[in-house]
Amino acid sequence: MLQKLRLNFSSLFGLLLLVLSIWAISHELREYNYYDVLQSLATIPKSRLSWSIWLTALGYLVMIGYDILGFSYIGRSLGWKKVAFTNFISSTFSNTIGLPLLTGSAIRYRFYSSWGVSALSIAQVIAFANFTFWLGLFALAGVIFLTNPLKIPTQLHLPFSTVRPIGVIFLIVVAVYLLGSLFIKQPLAIRSHEFRFPTFKISLGQIAISGFDWILAAMVLYILLPANTPIAYLDFLGIYLLAMFAGVVSNVPGGLGVFETVILLILSAKMSAAAVLGAMLAYRGVYYFLPTLIAAGLLGLYELKYGTRKIIKKM
Repeated sequence: MLQKLRLNFSSLFGLLLLVLSIWAISHELREYNYYDVLQSLATIPKSRLSWSIWLTALGYLVMIGYDILGFSYIGRSLGWKKVAFTNFISSTFSNTIGLPLLTGSAIRYRFYSSWGVSALSIAQVIAFANFTFWLGLFALAGVIFLTNPLKIPTQLHLPFSTVRPIGVIFLIVVAVYLLGSLFIKQPLAIRSHEFRFPTFKISLGQIAISGFDWILAAMVLYILLPANTPIAYLDFLGIYLLAMFAGVVSNVPGGLGVFETVILLILSAKMSAAAVLGAMLAYRGVYYFLPTLIAAGLLGLYELKYGTRKIIKKM
């Protein structure tokens, strides 16, 4: 009963944020029409679109490290082609559909279990990958927020005027985790579940892989912004991380609406809101929609190939 209430509250909270985000975006774009947005989208140079596609490909390649490190953490090996295939499919669907603990986890279980990996090992890899995702965000955002604290828009109604306090909290979490991996060698019992810190080397690998993943993702959107963008990449990286953090916490699929709202609220004072939204539409297409189309095609080919083999064996 309690779990059902939590799920309903999470869904309602995500829906509320989505509605508020749509209102905020329409408010920011009240001086523009859809033609302005489409025109801004059409003016993105093909060279920049090409670079964004290559950066996206590199980003999804880096994401494979989540699962490779996960298997290293549990002391289990699996062919890198199988890990790469599974990670790409699960990452694309998690990014686009949202709720990664449901979408990505189901896909990982579907494939890893068919290759002889136990349910417990799969659960450990999933937990490790999801924690790595957050660890990299906390480490990178912590440093950026602390060294280059941007002002938080008043429309977000947060108790801080800048992101610096958030950066301090993030870095404390990362520091505690790294110290634990250095000094705590025995498993910790948390609600009847055992948690074992990875080695310090693996912990640093988590931060490096996830941090690089975030850097590349932000670069995909940054390169799609107008060429005369009056903002440096490091400044934009802080804005991107704040927006993505808000989007992920919202539980709205892909942070849709929430992510755009934060970006628009901060950047609309520096450039045309229509141009910003045009770049974000291109970003959605390149970073989410295109990989999902490829993943769906690969998934269909896999099921067709191996499903046919099973049918033939049964005959």
